[in-house]
Amino acid sequence: MSKFSQKKILTKFYKWRYKHISNQQFTYILSILVGLLAGLGSVILKNLTHLIQTLLEGEIIKNYHHAFYFIFPIIGLFIVYLIKTYFIKKKIYHGIPATLYAVAKKNGIMERYKMYASLITAPITAGFGGSVGLQGPAVSTGAALGSNLAQFFRIDAKTRMLLIGCASAGAMASMFKAPIAAIIFAVEIFSLDLAFSSLVPLLLASISAVVTSYFFRGQDVLFNFNVTDVFQIKDIGFYILLAIGTGFASVYFSKMYFLITRRFEKISNPIKRLLVGGIIIGILLFLIPPLFGEGYGLINNLLNGNHIKAIGNVPFFKDFENNIWIIIVLLIGITIFKAIAMTVTFSAGGIGGIFIPTLVMGSTLGNVFAKIINNVGLGFHVSESNFTLIGMTGLMAGVLHAPLTAIFLIAEITGGYELFVPLMIVSAISYALTKRFVAYSIYTEELAKRGELLTHDKDKNAIMKMEKDRIVELDFITVTPDMSLGKLLKKAVAKSKRNLFPVINEEQYLIGIILLDDIREIMFNKKMYKKVFVRDLMHNAPDVIFYNRDSMQMIMNKFSKSNAWNLPVLRNGKYYGFISKSKMLTAYRNQLIENSL
Repeated sequence: MSKFSQKKILTKFYKWRYKHISNQQFTYILSILVGLLAGLGSVILKNLTHLIQTLLEGEIIKNYHHAFYFIFPIIGLFIVYLIKTYFIKKKIYHGIPATLYAVAKKNGIMERYKMYASLITAPITAGFGGSVGLQGPAVSTGAALGSNLAQFFRIDAKTRMLLIGCASAGAMASMFKAPIAAIIFAVEIFSLDLAFSSLVPLLLASISAVVTSYFFRGQDVLFNFNVTDVFQIKDIGFYILLAIGTGFASVYFSKMYFLITRRFEKISNPIKRLLVGGIIIGILLFLIPPLFGEGYGLINNLLNGNHIKAIGNVPFFKDFENNIWIIIVLLIGITIFKAIAMTVTFSAGGIGGIFIPTLVMGSTLGNVFAKIINNVGLGFHVSESNFTLIGMTGLMAGVLHAPLTAIFLIAEITGGYELFVPLMIVSAISYALTKRFVAYSIYTEELAKRGELLTHDKDKNAIMKMEKDRIVELDFITVTPDMSLGKLLKKAVAKSKRNLFPVINEEQYLIGIILLDDIREIMFNKKMYKKVFVRDLMHNAPDVIFYNRDSMQMIMNKFSKSNAWNLPVLRNGKYYGFISKSKMLTAYRNQLIENSL
C-alpha cells in the first residue's frame, strides 16, 4: 500500500472518529490499548531476561559457572555497546528520568526508537549479570509506546502526557500484578493530577496491563509470599529503629549513585568505561554471586526463611553456613555492595532500572535487622519475613521518594494489609530522613538541577514549561565602547524603539549597557558629541541571564532580586539578547491558561 493510500485511509478514520467518538471515549479506548502494550512490553522484558539467564546457567557451563560470573558482565556490556552503536545509533537514557523529561519539556513527545531500545538492551544487561532491574526499562518502553500511539492518532499534548502516565501505571501493574500501587506510582512519580478525568484512564490501563500479565504469565508472581505474622504493638520500637536505618541506607544508596556516576563521567572513552565497569562488576559478582542480575531469587529466599539459598555459592561460605553472624555479615555485604554494583552497571553502559535493586537492598537490610534482634541474646524475637518486607518499603520510600507507592506495593503484592501500621511508620520516617539529606531522588536529581522537573505545584510547572527561545528578544541595537556620543545617537538611538543599548566588544562579549536615561541630559549638547564616548557612559547590568545554565525559575528569581525590567542574556559566554519582565509574565500567564485547559 502506498503512502498516499495510507494517508487517505487515516484521514477517513480521523473524520469518522471525530464524528462518532468523543474525546473522552477515545481516551478511554487508548488507555486500554496503552495498558495492553505496556503489559506486553513488561512480559517480553521479563521473559527475555529469564531466557538469557537460563541459557547462561545451562548444563554446558554448569560445572564452571562460578568462574563465569567474572566474564559474563563484560560480555553483556559489550553486546549492549554494539547494539547501541551500530543498530540503534542513539543514546539510550535511563527510563524514568528520560520519560519525566519528555513529559516536562517536550509535551510528551518521545522518539520511536525508545519503543524498542530498552526492550532489547535491558534483558541483555540484566541477563548477563548486570545488577539492575527491569522496571525502569518497562516504564520507558510503555511510555514511548503511549507517546507514539498518541502522536499517531493526533491526540493533544495534555492527553498525550496522561497516556504516558497510563503506560507507566500499566508497566508497573504488569510487572508486579499490583494495579492499585501502579496507579499511585504514576501519580506520585509523574506528578499527575488525580482528578476523575485522569483516574478512569489510569484504572483502565492498569487493569488492562494486569489482565495481559495474567494471560501470558498465569499465576506466576515476583514475590511468592503471603504475610502470616501479624503486627504486634510490642515491636513498634524496633520498626522505628528500622525506619531510621532504612533512611540512612537510602541516603547512602543515593550518594553512592551520584558519586560513582560522576567518577565514570570523567572517563570519556566508552570502551574504557565498559572495561573498567565490567571488571568491577565481575569481581563483585565473583565474590558475591547474589548480586547477579535483578535479585528476585534473593528476596524470595529471604522472605521464606532460606538465607542459605539466598546467599548462594559464596566462596568459602560452606565452612561457616551454620554461623548466624557470618550470615549476617554476608547479608550486610550484599546490602552495601548492591548499590555499587547497580551504579557501576549503569555507568559502564548497561541499561536497566533502580527499582528492583532498591527492593533487594531493603530486603537484606530488613532481614539483617531482624536477625540481629533475634540473635543478640536479649530475649527479643521479631518476624524476619515481616522485617524483610518492611525494609523494602523503607528503601523504596527513601531512594525513590515515593512513600505511598512503597506502602501500597508491599501490601498489595504480599497480601500484607495487616502490616499497614509499620508500613506507614517506616515509610514516613525513612522518606522524611532521606529528604533531609537528599533533596531529590535519583530519578529527578538532574532534572531538578536544570529546572526541568514536573511537580504537583502548578505555578512551578508553568514556569518550568516556558521556553527561553520564545521570550528572548533579539532586536536590541548593539554599540561598541569606542563609539562617540554622536555616533551613538545617530546609529543607535535614532534607529531604535528601545531605551536600552547593550555594549559589546569585538568578540561579541557583553561589557556593559547604556540606558536612554544615562544620556538624556547631554544628548542635545552637540559640544559633547565628540568628547564623550560609550565607555564613559556604560555601566554594568543589574544581573545577567546565562542561556545554557539558568532555568526559568532562576530567571524569575533574578528579576525579583534585581528589580530590573530587562536583563541581558549570554549564550556560550557571548551576548545573545534580552529578556523583559513583561514578556516573561505574559508567557507565564499563557502557560497557566494552557495547563488549566
